Amino acid sequence: MRFAEMPYARPDTEKLEQKLADLTEKFKIAENYTQARGLFIEVDALNRHVQSLGSLAHIRHTIDTRDEFYDAEEKFWNAAEPELEEYFQRWTAALLECPFRADFEAEFGSVIFLNAELRLKTFSPAVIPLLQRENDLVQEYEKLLASALIPFEGGVYTLAQLAAHKNCADDARRLAAWKAEGAWYKEKQSELDRLYDELVRLRDETARKLGFENFIGLGYCRMGRNCYNEKDVEKFRAAVREYVVPVAEGIFRAQAKRIEKEYPMSFADNALLFRSGNAAPQGSADDILAAAKKFYDELSPETGEFFRMMLDCGLLDVLSTEGKAAGGYCTGIYDYNVPFIFANFNGTRDDVETVTHEAGHAFAGWLNIDRAPLETVWPSLEGCEVHSMSMEFFSWPWAEEFFGPDTRKFLYSHLAGALTFIPYGTMVDHFQHIVYEKPQMTPKERHGVWKELLGVYMPWMRLDGEIPFYSEGEGWQRQHHIYSFPFYYIDYCLAQTVALAFWSKIQDGVADAWKYYMAYTRQGGSRVFTELLSAAGLESPFDGDCLRGICGKADEWLRGCDLSGIE
Repeated sequence: MRFAEMPYARPDTEKLEQKLADLTEKFKIAENYTQARGLFIEVDALNRHVQSLGSLAHIRHTIDTRDEFYDAEEKFWNAAEPELEEYFQRWTAALLECPFRADFEAEFGSVIFLNAELRLKTFSPAVIPLLQRENDLVQEYEKLLASALIPFEGGVYTLAQLAAHKNCADDARRLAAWKAEGAWYKEKQSELDRLYDELVRLRDETARKLGFENFIGLGYCRMGRNCYNEKDVEKFRAAVREYVVPVAEGIFRAQAKRIEKEYPMSFADNALLFRSGNAAPQGSADDILAAAKKFYDELSPETGEFFRMMLDCGLLDVLSTEGKAAGGYCTGIYDYNVPFIFANFNGTRDDVETVTHEAGHAFAGWLNIDRAPLETVWPSLEGCEVHSMSMEFFSWPWAEEFFGPDTRKFLYSHLAGALTFIPYGTMVDHFQHIVYEKPQMTPKERHGVWKELLGVYMPWMRLDGEIPFYSEGEGWQRQHHIYSFPFYYIDYCLAQTVALAFWSKIQDGVADAWKYYMAYTRQGGSRVFTELLSAAGLESPFDGDCLRGICGKADEWLRGCDLSGIE
Protein backbone atom coordinates (compact mmCIF):
# COMPACT_ATOMS: atom_id res chain seq x y z
CA MET A 1 0.00 0.00 0.00
CA ARG A 2 1.21 3.50 -0.82
CA PHE A 3 1.74 5.89 2.08
CA ALA A 4 -0.89 8.32 0.78
CA GLU A 5 -3.51 5.54 0.95
CA MET A 6 -2.78 4.44 4.53
CA PRO A 7 -5.87 5.26 6.58
CA TYR A 8 -5.68 7.13 9.85
CA ALA A 9 -8.35 7.46 12.51
CA ARG A 10 -7.91 8.67 16.07
CA PRO A 11 -8.03 5.62 18.35
CA ASP A 12 -10.37 5.22 21.29
CA THR A 13 -7.88 5.40 24.14
CA GLU A 14 -10.33 4.06 26.71
CA LYS A 15 -10.80 0.90 24.65
CA LEU A 16 -7.04 0.57 24.15
CA GLU A 17 -6.42 0.95 27.87
CA GLN A 18 -9.09 -1.63 28.73
CA LYS A 19 -7.73 -4.06 26.16
CA LEU A 20 -4.20 -3.71 27.53
CA ALA A 21 -5.41 -4.05 31.11
CA ASP A 22 -7.32 -7.25 30.24
CA LEU A 23 -4.30 -8.77 28.49
CA THR A 24 -2.08 -7.90 31.44
CA GLU A 25 -4.39 -9.59 33.93
CA LYS A 26 -4.60 -12.72 31.76
CA PHE A 27 -0.80 -12.74 31.47
CA LYS A 28 -0.43 -12.70 35.24
CA ILE A 29 -2.42 -15.93 35.60
CA ALA A 30 -1.04 -17.74 32.54
CA GLU A 31 -0.56 -21.40 33.43
CA ASN A 32 2.29 -22.16 31.06
CA TYR A 33 4.73 -20.55 28.66
CA THR A 34 2.54 -21.24 25.63
CA GLN A 35 -0.30 -19.20 27.11
CA ALA A 36 2.05 -16.45 28.29
CA ARG A 37 3.77 -16.28 24.91
CA GLY A 38 0.45 -15.93 23.08
CA LEU A 39 -0.51 -12.98 25.26
CA PHE A 40 2.98 -11.48 24.83
CA ILE A 41 2.55 -11.55 21.03
CA GLU A 42 -0.95 -10.10 21.32
CA VAL A 43 0.32 -7.14 23.36
CA ASP A 44 3.13 -6.66 20.86
CA ALA A 45 0.58 -6.51 18.02
CA LEU A 46 -1.41 -3.91 19.96
CA ASN A 47 1.74 -1.88 20.54
CA ARG A 48 2.57 -2.03 16.83
CA HIS A 49 -0.89 -0.71 15.98
CA VAL A 50 -0.67 2.15 18.49
CA GLN A 51 2.81 3.08 17.25
CA SER A 52 1.60 2.97 13.63
CA LEU A 53 -1.25 5.38 14.26
CA GLY A 54 1.04 7.72 16.16
CA SER A 55 3.60 7.57 13.34
CA LEU A 56 1.01 8.34 10.65
CA ALA A 57 -0.21 11.37 12.57
CA HIS A 58 3.32 12.59 13.29
CA ILE A 59 4.56 12.16 9.71
CA ARG A 60 1.61 14.00 8.21
CA HIS A 61 1.89 16.74 10.81
CA THR A 62 5.60 17.30 10.12
CA ILE A 63 5.05 17.30 6.35
CA ASP A 64 2.83 20.36 6.87
CA THR A 65 2.67 21.75 10.38
CA ARG A 66 -0.05 24.17 9.19
CA ASP A 67 -2.53 21.34 8.55
CA GLU A 68 -5.18 21.89 11.21
CA PHE A 69 -6.38 18.28 11.32
CA TYR A 70 -2.96 16.72 11.93
CA ASP A 71 -1.93 19.57 14.21
CA ALA A 72 -4.89 18.59 16.39
CA GLU A 73 -3.91 14.91 16.12
CA GLU A 74 -0.36 15.71 17.23
CA LYS A 75 -1.81 17.46 20.26
CA PHE A 76 -4.03 14.44 20.89
CA TRP A 77 -1.00 12.13 20.90
CA ASN A 78 0.92 14.52 23.16
CA ALA A 79 -1.77 13.88 25.78
CA ALA A 80 -2.64 10.27 24.93
CA GLU A 81 0.84 8.73 24.91
CA PRO A 82 1.61 9.44 28.60
CA GLU A 83 -1.84 8.13 29.56
CA LEU A 84 -1.37 4.94 27.53
CA GLU A 85 2.10 4.57 29.00
CA GLU A 86 0.56 3.92 32.42
CA TYR A 87 -1.04 0.75 31.04
CA PHE A 88 2.05 -0.32 29.13
CA GLN A 89 4.02 0.13 32.35
CA ARG A 90 1.66 -2.24 34.15
CA TRP A 91 2.30 -4.74 31.38
CA THR A 92 6.05 -4.21 31.77
CA ALA A 93 5.87 -4.85 35.51
CA ALA A 94 3.93 -8.06 34.88
CA LEU A 95 6.54 -9.18 32.35
CA LEU A 96 9.35 -8.67 34.87
CA GLU A 97 7.48 -10.72 37.48
CA CYS A 98 6.61 -13.49 35.03
CA PRO A 99 7.61 -17.03 36.17
CA PHE A 100 8.48 -17.91 32.55
CA ARG A 101 11.26 -15.34 32.21
CA ALA A 102 13.84 -18.00 31.35
CA ASP A 103 11.65 -19.24 28.50
CA PHE A 104 11.19 -15.71 27.15
CA GLU A 105 14.92 -15.03 27.36
CA ALA A 106 15.69 -18.28 25.55
CA GLU A 107 13.40 -17.30 22.64
CA PHE A 108 13.59 -13.49 22.55
CA GLY A 109 16.83 -12.66 24.35
CA SER A 110 17.55 -10.92 27.64
CA VAL A 111 17.62 -7.37 26.28
CA ILE A 112 13.83 -7.06 26.60
CA PHE A 113 14.15 -7.49 30.35
CA LEU A 114 17.06 -5.05 30.64
CA ASN A 115 14.98 -2.49 28.77
CA ALA A 116 11.91 -3.25 30.86
CA GLU A 117 13.82 -2.53 34.05
CA LEU A 118 14.95 0.83 32.65
CA ARG A 119 11.48 1.68 31.37
CA LEU A 120 9.85 1.18 34.77
CA LYS A 121 12.16 3.85 36.17
CA THR A 122 10.94 6.46 33.69
CA PHE A 123 7.27 6.64 34.61
CA SER A 124 4.63 6.89 37.29
CA PRO A 125 1.06 8.18 37.02
CA ALA A 126 2.15 11.20 39.08
CA VAL A 127 4.23 12.56 36.18
CA ILE A 128 1.59 12.21 33.42
CA PRO A 129 0.72 15.95 33.42
CA LEU A 130 4.43 16.81 33.28
CA LEU A 131 5.00 14.48 30.33
CA GLN A 132 2.02 15.92 28.51
CA ARG A 133 3.30 19.46 29.02
CA GLU A 134 6.77 18.40 27.84
CA ASN A 135 5.26 17.01 24.63
CA ASP A 136 3.38 20.26 24.04
CA LEU A 137 6.51 22.38 24.54
CA VAL A 138 8.50 20.24 22.11
CA GLN A 139 5.72 20.58 19.53
CA GLU A 140 5.69 24.35 20.08
CA TYR A 141 9.45 24.54 19.47
CA GLU A 142 9.30 22.43 16.31
CA LYS A 143 6.40 24.49 14.95
CA LEU A 144 8.36 27.67 15.66
CA LEU A 145 11.26 26.44 13.51
CA ALA A 146 8.88 25.25 10.81
CA SER A 147 7.23 28.69 10.71
CA ALA A 148 10.45 30.49 9.76
CA LEU A 149 10.16 32.57 6.60
CA ILE A 150 13.42 34.49 6.21
CA PRO A 151 13.80 37.42 3.80
CA PHE A 152 16.97 37.14 1.70
CA GLU A 153 17.92 38.86 -1.54
CA GLY A 154 14.34 39.63 -2.47
CA GLY A 155 13.05 36.14 -1.72
CA VAL A 156 11.65 34.38 1.34
CA TYR A 157 13.14 31.10 2.57
CA THR A 158 12.53 28.43 5.18
CA LEU A 159 15.48 27.48 7.37
CA ALA A 160 16.15 24.42 5.21
CA GLN A 161 15.93 26.38 1.96
CA LEU A 162 18.33 29.04 3.23
CA ALA A 163 21.01 26.43 3.98
CA ALA A 164 22.27 26.32 0.37
CA HIS A 165 23.00 30.07 0.50
CA LYS A 166 24.92 29.58 3.75
CA ASN A 167 27.37 27.47 1.73
CA CYS A 168 27.68 29.93 -1.19
CA ALA A 169 31.20 30.46 -2.58
CA ASP A 170 30.67 34.22 -2.74
CA ASP A 171 31.92 35.56 0.60
CA ALA A 172 29.48 38.47 0.82
CA ARG A 173 26.39 36.39 -0.07
CA ARG A 174 27.39 33.59 2.27
CA LEU A 175 27.89 35.97 5.18
CA ALA A 176 24.60 37.71 4.37
CA ALA A 177 22.78 34.36 4.49
CA TRP A 178 24.31 33.53 7.87
CA LYS A 179 23.35 36.97 9.16
CA ALA A 180 19.78 36.60 7.85
CA GLU A 181 19.41 33.25 9.61
CA GLY A 182 20.97 34.61 12.81
CA ALA A 183 18.68 37.63 12.72
CA TRP A 184 15.61 35.37 12.60
CA TYR A 185 16.81 33.40 15.62
CA LYS A 186 17.62 36.63 17.49
CA GLU A 187 14.12 37.88 16.74
CA LYS A 188 12.73 34.70 18.32
CA GLN A 189 15.23 34.77 21.21
CA SER A 190 12.71 35.30 24.00
CA GLU A 191 10.52 32.43 22.76
CA LEU A 192 13.49 30.10 22.37
CA ASP A 193 14.77 30.97 25.85
CA ARG A 194 11.32 30.55 27.40
CA LEU A 195 10.69 27.16 25.79
CA TYR A 196 14.01 25.66 26.82
CA ASP A 197 13.92 27.14 30.30
CA GLU A 198 10.53 25.57 30.91
CA LEU A 199 11.63 22.25 29.39
CA VAL A 200 14.71 22.05 31.63
CA ARG A 201 12.79 22.85 34.81
CA LEU A 202 9.95 20.51 33.84
CA ARG A 203 12.30 17.63 33.14
CA ASP A 204 14.13 18.22 36.40
CA GLU A 205 10.83 18.17 38.29
CA THR A 206 9.82 14.94 36.51
CA ALA A 207 13.12 13.31 37.44
CA ARG A 208 12.87 14.28 41.09
CA LYS A 209 9.32 12.96 41.33
CA LEU A 210 10.60 9.66 39.97
CA GLY A 211 13.37 9.48 42.57
CA PHE A 212 16.33 10.71 40.52
CA GLU A 213 18.81 13.32 41.75
CA ASN A 214 18.36 15.25 38.50
CA PHE A 215 17.29 14.67 34.92
CA ILE A 216 20.60 13.10 33.83
CA GLY A 217 19.77 9.72 35.34
CA LEU A 218 16.23 9.81 33.97
CA GLY A 219 17.55 10.94 30.58
CA TYR A 220 19.89 7.95 30.40
CA CYS A 221 17.03 5.58 31.28
CA ARG A 222 14.80 7.18 28.65
CA MET A 223 17.54 6.68 26.09
CA GLY A 224 17.74 2.98 26.99
CA ARG A 225 21.38 3.11 28.06
CA ASN A 226 21.60 -0.55 28.99
CA CYS A 227 25.33 -1.25 28.62
CA TYR A 228 27.18 1.97 29.50
CA ASN A 229 26.85 4.86 31.91
CA GLU A 230 27.73 8.52 32.49
CA LYS A 231 31.34 7.71 33.38
CA ASP A 232 31.80 5.82 30.09
CA VAL A 233 30.49 8.86 28.23
CA GLU A 234 32.85 11.15 30.18
CA LYS A 235 35.74 8.89 29.15
CA PHE A 236 34.63 9.09 25.51
CA ARG A 237 34.41 12.89 25.67
CA ALA A 238 37.96 13.00 27.05
CA ALA A 239 39.17 10.81 24.16
CA VAL A 240 37.47 13.17 21.70
CA ARG A 241 39.30 16.14 23.20
CA GLU A 242 42.61 14.25 23.11
CA TYR A 243 42.46 12.56 19.70
CA VAL A 244 39.80 14.17 17.53
CA VAL A 245 40.00 17.89 18.31
CA PRO A 246 43.68 18.18 17.21
CA VAL A 247 42.94 16.37 13.92
CA ALA A 248 39.87 18.54 13.33
CA GLU A 249 41.92 21.65 14.06
CA GLY A 250 44.40 20.57 11.39
CA ILE A 251 41.54 20.10 8.91
CA PHE A 252 40.29 23.65 9.51
CA ARG A 253 43.79 25.14 9.33
CA ALA A 254 44.22 23.53 5.92
CA GLN A 255 40.78 24.82 4.91
CA ALA A 256 41.65 28.38 5.95
CA LYS A 257 44.74 28.23 3.80
CA ARG A 258 42.78 26.76 0.88
CA ILE A 259 40.11 29.50 0.89
CA GLU A 260 42.60 32.24 1.82
CA LYS A 261 41.18 33.15 5.20
CA GLU A 262 42.85 33.79 8.55
CA TYR A 263 42.65 31.04 11.16
CA PRO A 264 40.51 30.81 13.26
CA MET A 265 37.71 31.56 10.81
CA SER A 266 34.24 33.01 11.22
CA PHE A 267 31.19 30.75 11.32
CA ALA A 268 30.37 31.75 7.75
CA ASP A 269 33.88 31.02 6.46
CA ASN A 270 34.06 27.68 8.25
CA ALA A 271 31.11 26.64 6.07
CA LEU A 272 33.11 27.03 2.82
CA LEU A 273 35.45 24.10 2.17
CA PHE A 274 36.69 25.11 -1.30
CA ARG A 275 37.19 28.53 -2.86
CA SER A 276 35.26 27.40 -5.95
CA GLY A 277 32.35 26.21 -3.82
CA ASN A 278 31.37 23.17 -1.81
CA ALA A 279 30.51 19.82 -3.35
CA ALA A 280 26.95 19.86 -4.68
CA PRO A 281 24.86 17.00 -6.05
CA GLN A 282 24.15 17.04 -9.76
CA GLY A 283 20.56 17.26 -10.93
CA SER A 284 17.22 17.51 -9.20
CA ALA A 285 15.75 15.67 -6.24
CA ASP A 286 14.48 13.03 -8.69
CA ASP A 287 18.01 12.64 -10.05
CA ILE A 288 19.36 12.10 -6.54
CA LEU A 289 16.73 9.43 -5.86
CA ALA A 290 17.54 7.77 -9.21
CA ALA A 291 21.23 7.69 -8.29
CA ALA A 292 20.29 6.27 -4.90
CA LYS A 293 18.28 3.54 -6.60
CA LYS A 294 21.30 2.59 -8.71
CA PHE A 295 23.51 2.55 -5.61
CA TYR A 296 21.16 0.32 -3.62
CA ASP A 297 20.48 -1.96 -6.60
CA GLU A 298 24.18 -2.61 -7.05
CA LEU A 299 25.20 -2.72 -3.38
CA SER A 300 23.27 -5.91 -2.58
CA PRO A 301 20.09 -7.79 -3.53
CA GLU A 302 18.55 -6.89 -0.17
CA THR A 303 19.16 -3.15 -0.46
CA GLY A 304 17.90 -3.15 -4.04
CA GLU A 305 14.62 -4.79 -3.08
CA PHE A 306 14.26 -2.47 -0.10
CA PHE A 307 14.76 0.82 -1.96
CA ARG A 308 12.52 -0.12 -4.87
CA MET A 309 9.77 -0.83 -2.32
CA MET A 310 10.34 2.60 -0.71
CA LEU A 311 9.96 4.35 -4.05
CA ASP A 312 7.01 2.27 -5.23
CA CYS A 313 5.07 2.86 -2.01
CA GLY A 314 5.80 6.59 -1.77
CA LEU A 315 7.63 6.20 1.53
CA LEU A 316 9.97 9.18 1.07
CA ASP A 317 9.07 12.85 1.46
CA VAL A 318 12.23 14.82 0.69
CA LEU A 319 11.39 18.27 -0.70
CA SER A 320 11.68 21.35 1.50
CA THR A 321 8.36 23.24 1.51
CA GLU A 322 6.69 25.99 3.52
CA GLY A 323 5.27 24.75 6.79
CA LYS A 324 7.35 21.58 6.76
CA ALA A 325 9.13 20.69 9.99
CA ALA A 326 12.91 21.03 10.02
CA GLY A 327 15.42 18.19 9.79
CA GLY A 328 15.11 14.60 8.73
CA TYR A 329 14.15 11.32 10.33
CA CYS A 330 13.13 7.73 9.73
CA THR A 331 10.25 6.04 11.50
CA GLY A 332 8.26 2.83 11.20
CA ILE A 333 4.64 2.18 10.20
CA TYR A 334 4.35 -1.29 11.66
CA ASP A 335 0.80 -2.15 10.58
CA TYR A 336 2.20 -2.23 7.04
CA ASN A 337 5.71 -3.49 7.90
CA VAL A 338 7.39 -0.49 6.27
CA PRO A 339 9.64 2.39 7.29
CA PHE A 340 9.20 6.03 6.21
CA ILE A 341 11.87 8.65 5.38
CA PHE A 342 11.32 12.36 6.00
CA ALA A 343 13.87 14.91 4.72
CA ASN A 344 14.39 18.51 3.57
CA PHE A 345 16.48 18.60 0.39
CA ASN A 346 18.17 21.97 -0.12
CA GLY A 347 20.60 21.50 -3.02
CA THR A 348 23.67 20.76 -0.91
CA ARG A 349 25.67 17.60 -0.31
CA ASP A 350 23.46 17.08 2.74
CA ASP A 351 20.75 15.84 0.35
CA VAL A 352 22.85 12.82 -0.60
CA GLU A 353 24.05 12.24 2.94
CA THR A 354 20.45 12.41 4.16
CA VAL A 355 19.07 9.92 1.64
CA THR A 356 21.88 7.48 2.46
CA HIS A 357 21.73 8.16 6.20
CA GLU A 358 17.99 7.84 6.67
CA ALA A 359 17.87 4.90 4.26
CA GLY A 360 20.43 3.19 6.50
CA HIS A 361 17.90 3.40 9.32
CA ALA A 362 15.06 2.36 7.05
CA PHE A 363 16.94 -0.63 5.62
CA ALA A 364 17.79 -1.91 9.10
CA GLY A 365 14.15 -1.59 10.14
CA TRP A 366 12.90 -3.25 6.97
CA LEU A 367 15.39 -6.12 7.36
CA ASN A 368 14.18 -6.81 10.92
CA ILE A 369 10.56 -5.69 10.68
CA ASP A 370 9.14 -9.11 11.60
CA ARG A 371 11.08 -9.35 14.87
CA ALA A 372 9.10 -9.64 18.07
CA PRO A 373 8.72 -7.80 20.27
CA LEU A 374 8.67 -4.45 18.49
CA GLU A 375 11.50 -3.02 20.58
CA THR A 376 13.93 -5.56 19.07
CA VAL A 377 13.35 -4.41 15.49
CA TRP A 378 15.91 -1.66 16.09
CA PRO A 379 18.59 -1.50 18.78
CA SER A 380 19.07 1.46 21.12
CA LEU A 381 19.70 4.72 19.31
CA GLU A 382 23.50 4.72 19.15
CA GLY A 383 23.17 1.27 17.59
CA CYS A 384 20.64 2.63 15.08
CA GLU A 385 22.96 5.46 14.11
CA VAL A 386 25.64 2.94 13.16
CA HIS A 387 23.28 1.66 10.45
CA SER A 388 22.82 5.15 9.02
CA MET A 389 26.25 6.75 9.35
CA SER A 390 27.97 3.67 8.00
CA MET A 391 25.58 3.48 5.03
CA GLU A 392 26.74 6.98 4.06
CA PHE A 393 30.28 5.62 3.58
CA PHE A 394 29.09 2.60 1.59
CA SER A 395 27.91 5.05 -1.07
CA TRP A 396 31.52 6.15 -1.81
CA PRO A 397 32.10 3.86 -4.82
CA TRP A 398 28.92 5.36 -6.34
CA ALA A 399 29.78 8.97 -5.44
CA GLU A 400 30.20 9.99 -9.08
CA GLU A 401 26.56 9.05 -9.73
CA PHE A 402 25.54 11.65 -7.17
CA PHE A 403 28.20 14.33 -7.60
CA GLY A 404 29.71 14.03 -11.07
CA PRO A 405 32.56 16.57 -11.38
CA ASP A 406 32.36 17.35 -7.65
CA THR A 407 33.14 13.77 -6.61
CA ARG A 408 36.62 14.46 -5.22
CA LYS A 409 35.29 17.45 -3.34
CA PHE A 410 32.56 15.29 -1.83
CA LEU A 411 34.82 12.45 -0.75
CA TYR A 412 37.20 14.84 0.99
CA SER A 413 34.36 16.86 2.54
CA HIS A 414 32.46 13.81 3.72
CA LEU A 415 35.39 12.28 5.57
CA ALA A 416 36.55 15.63 6.93
CA GLY A 417 32.98 16.39 8.02
CA ALA A 418 32.66 13.03 9.78
CA LEU A 419 35.74 13.80 11.86
CA THR A 420 34.91 17.43 12.60
CA PHE A 421 31.34 16.54 13.53
CA ILE A 422 32.46 14.42 16.49
CA PRO A 423 33.76 17.38 18.55
CA TYR A 424 30.55 19.32 17.85
CA GLY A 425 28.30 16.41 18.78
CA THR A 426 30.32 15.72 21.90
CA MET A 427 30.03 19.39 22.87
CA VAL A 428 26.25 19.13 22.57
CA ASP A 429 26.33 16.24 25.03
CA HIS A 430 28.70 18.02 27.44
CA PHE A 431 26.47 21.11 27.33
CA GLN A 432 23.38 19.09 28.25
CA HIS A 433 25.11 17.44 31.19
CA ILE A 434 26.01 20.86 32.58
CA VAL A 435 22.50 22.23 31.94
CA TYR A 436 20.74 19.38 33.73
CA GLU A 437 23.25 19.36 36.60
CA LYS A 438 22.34 23.03 37.15
CA PRO A 439 18.70 23.37 36.07
CA GLN A 440 18.31 26.74 37.81
CA MET A 441 20.75 28.46 35.44
CA THR A 442 19.36 31.45 33.58
CA PRO A 443 19.17 31.49 29.78
CA LYS A 444 22.09 33.93 29.75
CA GLU A 445 24.18 31.56 31.86
CA ARG A 446 23.40 28.67 29.49
CA HIS A 447 24.58 30.75 26.53
CA GLY A 448 27.78 31.43 28.47
CA VAL A 449 28.34 27.69 28.99
CA TRP A 450 27.94 27.03 25.26
CA LYS A 451 30.36 29.82 24.38
CA GLU A 452 32.94 28.44 26.80
CA LEU A 453 32.58 24.92 25.39
CA LEU A 454 33.09 26.26 21.86
CA GLY A 455 36.61 27.24 22.91
CA VAL A 456 37.28 23.69 24.15
CA TYR A 457 35.73 21.58 21.39
CA MET A 458 35.73 23.94 18.40
CA PRO A 459 38.71 26.32 18.73
CA TRP A 460 38.56 26.92 14.96
CA MET A 461 35.48 29.14 15.44
CA ARG A 462 36.21 32.87 15.75
CA LEU A 463 33.85 34.48 18.26
CA ASP A 464 34.10 38.06 17.05
CA GLY A 465 30.48 39.22 17.09
CA GLU A 466 30.10 39.22 13.31
CA ILE A 467 26.99 37.02 13.62
CA PRO A 468 25.71 37.73 17.17
CA PHE A 469 23.43 34.69 17.42
CA TYR A 470 26.41 32.37 16.96
CA SER A 471 29.24 34.38 18.50
CA GLU A 472 27.28 35.13 21.69
CA GLY A 473 26.83 31.42 22.43
CA GLU A 474 23.25 31.01 21.29
CA GLY A 475 23.81 28.76 18.27
CA TRP A 476 22.80 25.66 20.23
CA GLN A 477 19.17 26.79 19.96
CA ARG A 478 19.01 25.72 16.32
CA GLN A 479 19.88 22.12 17.31
CA HIS A 480 16.43 20.67 17.76
CA HIS A 481 17.68 17.51 19.50
CA ILE A 482 18.63 19.65 22.51
CA TYR A 483 15.00 20.66 22.90
CA SER A 484 13.25 17.56 21.61
CA PHE A 485 15.50 14.55 22.40
CA PRO A 486 17.74 15.26 25.40
CA PHE A 487 20.98 13.25 25.55
CA TYR A 488 20.45 11.82 22.06
CA TYR A 489 23.37 13.59 20.42
CA ILE A 490 26.25 11.55 21.89
CA ASP A 491 24.70 8.56 20.12
CA TYR A 492 25.72 10.14 16.79
CA CYS A 493 29.30 10.51 18.00
CA LEU A 494 29.57 6.93 19.22
CA ALA A 495 28.06 5.73 15.95
CA GLN A 496 30.29 7.97 13.86
CA THR A 497 33.29 6.32 15.49
CA VAL A 498 32.00 2.90 14.40
CA ALA A 499 31.08 4.28 10.96
CA LEU A 500 34.66 5.50 10.51
CA ALA A 501 35.80 1.95 11.28
CA PHE A 502 33.51 0.80 8.45
CA TRP A 503 35.04 3.51 6.24
CA SER A 504 38.44 1.99 6.97
CA LYS A 505 37.20 -1.48 6.01
CA ILE A 506 35.61 -0.12 2.81
CA GLN A 507 39.02 1.16 1.71
CA ASP A 508 40.13 -2.48 1.65
CA GLY A 509 37.06 -3.70 -0.26
CA VAL A 510 33.33 -2.99 -0.23
CA ALA A 511 32.24 -6.64 -0.44
CA ASP A 512 34.11 -7.70 2.67
CA ALA A 513 33.06 -4.57 4.59
CA TRP A 514 29.44 -5.27 3.63
CA LYS A 515 29.63 -8.68 5.28
CA TYR A 516 30.51 -6.97 8.56
CA TYR A 517 27.68 -4.48 8.06
CA MET A 518 25.13 -7.21 7.47
CA ALA A 519 26.44 -9.22 10.42
CA TYR A 520 25.82 -6.16 12.58
CA THR A 521 22.47 -5.15 11.05
CA ARG A 522 20.81 -8.58 10.89
CA GLN A 523 20.87 -8.69 14.70
CA GLY A 524 18.29 -5.91 14.92
CA GLY A 525 17.90 -4.95 18.56
CA SER A 526 18.36 -8.44 19.92
CA ARG A 527 21.46 -7.44 21.94
CA VAL A 528 22.79 -4.39 23.74
CA PHE A 529 25.00 -2.02 21.72
CA THR A 530 28.41 -3.30 22.82
CA GLU A 531 27.32 -6.92 22.28
CA LEU A 532 26.05 -6.12 18.77
CA LEU A 533 29.49 -4.75 17.93
CA SER A 534 31.34 -7.67 19.45
CA ALA A 535 29.16 -10.25 17.71
CA ALA A 536 29.87 -8.56 14.36
CA GLY A 537 33.64 -8.39 14.98
CA LEU A 538 33.71 -4.61 15.53
CA GLU A 539 35.51 -2.53 18.17
CA SER A 540 33.71 -0.53 20.83
CA PRO A 541 33.98 3.28 20.61
CA PHE A 542 34.55 3.29 24.38
CA ASP A 543 37.97 1.82 23.72
CA GLY A 544 40.25 4.87 23.45
CA ASP A 545 42.56 3.04 21.08
CA CYS A 546 39.63 2.67 18.66
CA LEU A 547 39.19 6.45 18.34
CA ARG A 548 42.92 7.09 18.19
CA GLY A 549 43.50 4.53 15.43
CA ILE A 550 40.57 5.73 13.31
CA CYS A 551 41.64 9.38 13.62
CA GLY A 552 45.14 8.49 12.53
CA LYS A 553 44.06 6.59 9.42
CA ALA A 554 41.47 9.18 8.38
CA ASP A 555 43.90 12.06 8.93
CA GLU A 556 46.48 10.26 6.78
CA TRP A 557 43.92 9.81 3.97
CA LEU A 558 42.90 13.48 4.09
CA ARG A 559 46.48 14.72 4.04
CA GLY A 560 47.22 12.50 1.04
CA CYS A 561 44.00 13.30 -0.83
CA ASP A 562 44.63 14.61 -4.36
CA LEU A 563 42.94 18.00 -4.56
CA SER A 564 44.96 19.16 -7.54
CA GLY A 565 42.97 21.24 -9.98
CA ILE A 566 40.36 22.10 -7.35
CA GLU A 567 40.36 25.71 -6.27
